[in-house]
Amino acid sequence: MNKTPQKPTKPQKTNPNYPFLLSVLIIIIVIVVVALYSEGVFSHTSPSTDFDGARALGHVQYQLSLGPRLPGSPGHARLVAWLQTELAGMGWSTQVREGVMLGHAIKNVVAMRGERGEGFWVIIGAHYDTRILADEDPDPEKRQQPVPGANDGASGVAVLLELARTIPEDYPGEVWLVFFDAEDNGRIPGWDWILGSRAFVETLEGQPDAVIVVDMIGDADLNIFMEQSSDQALTLELWDQASALGYGEYFITVPGYHILDDHTPFLRAGIPAVDIIDFDYPYWHTTADTLDKVSAESLKMVGDTLLAWLESKR
Repeated sequence: MNKTPQKPTKPQKTNPNYPFLLSVLIIIIVIVVVALYSEGVFSHTSPSTDFDGARALGHVQYQLSLGPRLPGSPGHARLVAWLQTELAGMGWSTQVREGVMLGHAIKNVVAMRGERGEGFWVIIGAHYDTRILADEDPDPEKRQQPVPGANDGASGVAVLLELARTIPEDYPGEVWLVFFDAEDNGRIPGWDWILGSRAFVETLEGQPDAVIVVDMIGDADLNIFMEQSSDQALTLELWDQASALGYGEYFITVPGYHILDDHTPFLRAGIPAVDIIDFDYPYWHTTADTLDKVSAESLKMVGDTLLAWLESKR
């Protein structure tokens, strides 16, 4: 993103000890914030209608600190527990919907708020698992390593968590935030793509009015084209909202790839669904899918667009 240079200001006289004292104060603040975050306190703030990209980027960083979130791994288990704590702390009703697909245990984390009645029912989802093998890495020696998953996994989770904080508690209708398991291990023996969302839709009772999946939306060089299999009317609504916010340069009104993703099982069930995804990501399924590739500005643009769209459905 371009940064506008600021006009320099005239230096002011200061206490000669001021720089040292300021450095000490900053270190103390950082230590306190990190401690609060690790205890799950940092994100439990009052709801706000402003989506905070920096806070969302902090959620990406924390997920990476857990290590690979491979199904069945310690990092995966810690992430599931953390999601439940964070969401409950923000006032959402949470549950883990378990199942089995291809012999693999599935744990989809679901957060719910609101009363459906005759109101609107929307599901916003993202996958939280990371890929077992970095098989697209240009270095053959790294292709047996796991993918860090900063953009491919953590970015979508981060947007959902920040939405959990910012969606108004009095929003009419019903909102579900669903963190899908086992999305990302197709083309690996014994696995397949989108296992978590397939298990979720198989047991879903009722039909949501809309499903929106966000995946790989933290890319610092954001280019979100219209995914070709997505519901066209719903896609246009979202892209129009992005344009109205001034994000038309990043939500591009041109058909992009045809993607098999967590929106696909919903489409197959006759439910309007959209995949918001930037698939032009050179670090996809490589060991270079790291924090430095993710932008707070990109996370905010996607979050702002979703919030604006939700407001349009009041």
